Amino acid sequence: MSLKNTRESNYPEWYQNVITAADMAEVSSSPGCMVIKPWGYGIWERIQRLLDDKIKETSHENCYFPMFIPLSFFQKEAEHVEGFAKEMAIVTHSRLSLVDGKLTPASPLDEPLVVRPTSETIIADSFAKWVHSYRDLPIMINQWANVVRWEMRPRLFLRTREFLWQEGHTAHSSFEEAEHEAETMLKVYEDLCVNDMAMPVIKGKKPDFDKFPGAVTTYCIEAMMQDGRALQAGTSHFLGQNFAKSANIKFINTHNEQEYAYTSSWGVSTRLIGGLIMTHADDEGMCVPPKLAPYQVIIIPILKDKSKTDEIFSYAEKLRNTLKSLSFAGEKLRVKFDNRPKEAIDKMWEWTRKGAPIIVEIGAKDLEKNMVMFRNRIHINDNGWKNFESYTDFCNSICDKLQNIQTTMLHRAQHLMENNIITEIRSKDDFEAYFTNANTYLNQNHKPKVAFIRGKWCEDEDTIEKLKEMRINIRCIPFDQTGTEGECLLSGRKATLDVIYARSY
Repeated sequence: MSLKNTRESNYPEWYQNVITAADMAEVSSSPGCMVIKPWGYGIWERIQRLLDDKIKETSHENCYFPMFIPLSFFQKEAEHVEGFAKEMAIVTHSRLSLVDGKLTPASPLDEPLVVRPTSETIIADSFAKWVHSYRDLPIMINQWANVVRWEMRPRLFLRTREFLWQEGHTAHSSFEEAEHEAETMLKVYEDLCVNDMAMPVIKGKKPDFDKFPGAVTTYCIEAMMQDGRALQAGTSHFLGQNFAKSANIKFINTHNEQEYAYTSSWGVSTRLIGGLIMTHADDEGMCVPPKLAPYQVIIIPILKDKSKTDEIFSYAEKLRNTLKSLSFAGEKLRVKFDNRPKEAIDKMWEWTRKGAPIIVEIGAKDLEKNMVMFRNRIHINDNGWKNFESYTDFCNSICDKLQNIQTTMLHRAQHLMENNIITEIRSKDDFEAYFTNANTYLNQNHKPKVAFIRGKWCEDEDTIEKLKEMRINIRCIPFDQTGTEGECLLSGRKATLDVIYARSY
């Protein structure tokens, strides 16, 4: 039972259909914002739990900073404020008064407050108070928070005016240590995406014209969606001494000399859920990797014979308790017995749309034969939807089943990426022809009509305008450079730098 729109018929609408059918989120009455519903938020909680553990394993501690930032803090760092100026939301008044039956802002603030678009400035202000000596360094913190950026074209999970994220901020006594921190956290994000989200990525750095405002270097991971477009899955910034100088973060070094600290920042957001959808969902709805699924196994009772209800419920609860005692990927299995008074077929399709990895149906015949009938959401090995095993065999193999699903989802996504990074286009003319009339998404074999091109770039400023004209981006400069010489695909001039060209979200 396919969704209203398939990937081939209308990819943007299909994306919205997946979110609606999986009951993950909805547009809020607050303009440009979204309501993240329990299944969608459950996925975010899983991302948060897994990533938080990884962050703490790298010696960072969680804390929290205000969401209101004095405007003057941004004015200290000109490049930073210019990069975010068009996205800032500003609080200018406090209190409301009732005037002629209408609520009106009453008291102008002495200084406008920016609603947090990112926290470098407010955190740097605290670092300046905390740091005095090299003995106070490094400072390595992280916060889970909401962010406001005044997005003009909202899209659920991908771009909304308020979204959730984590942002890490560190201060160090040396250039090398801060740069290493930025590189380390990029590897942490890669680990999350590949091993937990089953979403392969390309690691690299942004070209200077596209780096984070105020950064010395911006590192990134880029993922390929099923339509061939790129999604920036995470960024990590080496900030050098830029923010330290504007916030006056100074320390006495080991030579008893005063110098500015070196800082880094890094973050991912609920945008990852949009990437998860466009990496794994199909024409029947969402598919969630087992490591991220709020529930990995759903048990649905089949009550055709009402006289067997108590026995079926007892059997299902026994199965639930047995499964919940088992561990997968270092955690107890997450199992739900769905005994709501709804038709079994409706519940089956609901959990299919949500993308629960394994759906079990328990009826009178299963009870009599001590069997389990289950459905694998991603059809591993093309076994179809219905599979039957004994109670014991099912319980003994459930963790292997979940691992097979996790591995298969990653391999499918890797296959898509590996087969759609084009390296054969080596001339400016062929490059332009490839992106001409490329607004359609997928062909009948689920293959992107336009994907990534890996080719040369000369780094000349005039090529940036060419990118805008063609409505494409340089997504990253991959770490694995070939060092060979070729033709810049934008200018036709000689170049040695390899980059990834793509359209993006």
